[in-house]
Amino acid sequence: MINLKGKKEEILDPRIRPRPWVRNSLPACPKEECGVFGIFGHTEASSLTYLGLYALQHRGEESAGIVVSDRGEPKSHKGMGLVSDTFDPDKLKALSGSSAVGHVRYSTTGSSLLKNAQPFLVQQSRGFLAVAHNGNLVNARELKEKLENRGSIFQSTMDSEIFVHLIARSKKPGYMEKIIQALSQVRGAYSIALLTEKGLIGARDQRGFRPLCLGEFKGGYVLASETCALDLVQARYLRDIEPGEVVMIDKEGLHSERPFPKVKPAFCIFEYIYFARPDSNIFGENVYLIRKKLGARLAEESPAEGDFVMPIPDSGNYAALGFAERMGIPFEMGMIRNHYVGRTFIQPSQAVRDFGVKVKLNPVRDLLKGKRVVVIEDSIVRGTTSKTRVKALREAGVKEVHMRVSCPPPSFSMPLWD
Repeated sequence: MINLKGKKEEILDPRIRPRPWVRNSLPACPKEECGVFGIFGHTEASSLTYLGLYALQHRGEESAGIVVSDRGEPKSHKGMGLVSDTFDPDKLKALSGSSAVGHVRYSTTGSSLLKNAQPFLVQQSRGFLAVAHNGNLVNARELKEKLENRGSIFQSTMDSEIFVHLIARSKKPGYMEKIIQALSQVRGAYSIALLTEKGLIGARDQRGFRPLCLGEFKGGYVLASETCALDLVQARYLRDIEPGEVVMIDKEGLHSERPFPKVKPAFCIFEYIYFARPDSNIFGENVYLIRKKLGARLAEESPAEGDFVMPIPDSGNYAALGFAERMGIPFEMGMIRNHYVGRTFIQPSQAVRDFGVKVKLNPVRDLLKGKRVVVIEDSIVRGTTSKTRVKALREAGVKEVHMRVSCPPPSFSMPLWD
């Protein structure tokens, strides 16, 4: 692990043992990864949102959706599968409007069903509300029970729908006030983009567990989970939405509020080691360079000798580069990835994950035979990939396998909420 010297933000160290009651309530692996994108003030909002979601596809392959505001009236399309499978030119043309919000998802809470695809769109007396959420609410069950006891009817099994009900039930006069009141009742990780007929709203939880950034595009504004989405649509990066900040973007411009008490930020280390694209800047740092630094620090803390260093591609590539440079050992690609296979970790079914691991990576046998290899993994979640790959290396004739992992087991990398 690296210490980002000079930074005030805390990167949660997975080696820290949480309090027992917290640990027992957490899932066995990270389960809150999605991608959100929003744009306000451009006539081609749906097409730009499509491109933004395309850039964020790595954050979720299960479903995709876009809601567009057209003169105050919402238009929506959602589907299961990849962004490119869900949308085509005709569907995007039908989503006319100057503001939009989009979402890519994989299972966090809730089943893999179309009704759980986002953005969630509802109509109410004050107009429509569309919510795209990346995160996990730790008090979701408690809030849902309270809301149902008061007459709320849920259309999905997603914790993200709780935002809609809390906002709809608020007696506050404006959307900004309603949203702040709703956010004050939830605990957990959230980076959200909300679209109304009057504007686009972005918010991030007080600890800033998940990333969310702000960009400018031809006089309009863009919200995105990662800067790689801004790059693709050629938007200019302005800044990150700060932990605990709520921004409102409407025809009057950008308005920001920080309504909650400041707490010590705690960013998710898994964003750096696995989730985010290496060309993105999140939490004030470039992902590619952070992964190399993790590999270099790993070489200092746990060196290993071998004929060459090889990653488990793709997310292990950059840590392996850093490890190899620091150790002075050659870097080789001992396994080749089939890029037509999606991420095995974010597939909802274990059977699909097992199949994906078998076809995803293939060893370069002539390179590996008789060699001592240092294998660099970015992380171990279930161990499915690591076990299969070490076995494949042995079968390819590798003499010695030395495995190093740039991130400790993630069971303790969750936020320790007060």
